[in-house]
Amino acid sequence: MREKLAAIAEKYDALTQQLQMPEIYSDSVQYTKLSREQRELAPIAEAYQRLLKLEADMSSARELMDDPDLRELAREEYDAAREAIEDAESELRTLLLPRDPDDDKSVIIEIRGGAGGEEAALFAHTLFRMYSMYAETRRWKVDVANINETELGGIKEVSFIIEGRGAYSRLKFESGVHRVQRVPDTESSGRIHTSTVTVAVLPEMDEVDLEINPVDLQIDTFRSSGAGGQHVNKTESAIRITHLPTGTVVECQDERSQRQNRERAMKILASRLYEEERRRQTEEVAAERHRQVGTGDRSERIRTYNYPQNRITDHRISTNFNKFDQILNGAIDEIIDALTMADRAARLEASGGD
Repeated sequence: MREKLAAIAEKYDALTQQLQMPEIYSDSVQYTKLSREQRELAPIAEAYQRLLKLEADMSSARELMDDPDLRELAREEYDAAREAIEDAESELRTLLLPRDPDDDKSVIIEIRGGAGGEEAALFAHTLFRMYSMYAETRRWKVDVANINETELGGIKEVSFIIEGRGAYSRLKFESGVHRVQRVPDTESSGRIHTSTVTVAVLPEMDEVDLEINPVDLQIDTFRSSGAGGQHVNKTESAIRITHLPTGTVVECQDERSQRQNRERAMKILASRLYEEERRRQTEEVAAERHRQVGTGDRSERIRTYNYPQNRITDHRISTNFNKFDQILNGAIDEIIDALTMADRAARLEASGGD
C-alpha cells in the first residue's frame, strides 16, 4: 500500500505543478481534464500527508521517552499518534478502493407503480416528491422527461433527470423495489394494504458516451397526452424511440419542441442501454456482487415504509429509521450515509483489507 500511496502523492504534486503552467492554464480542455484528475487524487494525497506527519510525531515522541523529565508526556503523545495512525491507515484503505467511474454523473430516475393498483401509484408520487425535495436541498435541478398520472393524483410511471455533480454517487443505492404498508383512505375496516413501487437509478449518459447505430432506432412522433396547454396537444412534439435490437422503448413528451424531446429521449435510451450492459457484466461476477450493498437488482425488495408504525426499514442493512415524515420530505441523507458505509465495509472485506 505504501508504494501505491507514494506514487499517488507524487502524481498529485506533478499535476499541481502542471496546472500552474501558463500553457496548461490557457488550454481550457486540458486544464479541465487535469483539474478533474487532481481533484480525484486530492483526498488520498492529503490523507497520506497526514499519515506521514503522524508517523514523524510518533518517532519524535519515541526519542523523547529517553528523557526522564519528558517520559510521561512523550508516552501520551506517542500513544495518541499511534492511535491516530491506525485511523489514518483505515481511512486510506477505504480511499484506495476502486471508485465507481459514474459517481460524478447526474442521474435518470424511473419510478413505476407495481403491485397495489392506485395505492402503488399514490406511493410512486410520494417517492417522486421525496427525491425531488432531496434534490432541492442539494441545489440540483430536476427535469421531468415523461410522466403518466392517474385521476386520483398518483403516478403510474415517471422518468426524470436530476442534474448535479455527484448525484449518482448519492442516489445509486435507491434502485430496487420499495414496499409500502398503510391503511388506504378508502379502507373503512382499517385493514393495512401492502403495495410496491419500482425505482431504477441510471447514470446519465450522452449519445457520445455510448455508440448507438441510427439504423437500430425506430423513431415515432405523437401528440402529448399530458399537461402543457394547447400547443403541446395540437402538435406532434412527443417522441417515442425504440431500440430494435433490445426492444427498449423510451418516450419523452415533457418538452415543447420535438427536437428537445428527441435529445432527452436519446439520453435516457443511452443510459438504459449502458445500465443493461453494466448489469450483464456484473452478473458475471455474481458471487462478489452478493457480498455488496446496493446491487441495483430491481427484483430485490430493498426497503419497507410502514405507516402505522411510523418506521422505515432498509432490508439490505437490516436498519430501521424512525424520522418517517422528515425522510418522506427529502431528508434521506441518513439512509444514504448508512448504505454508503455498509458498501465500503463490504468492499473492504471483499478486498481482504489490503
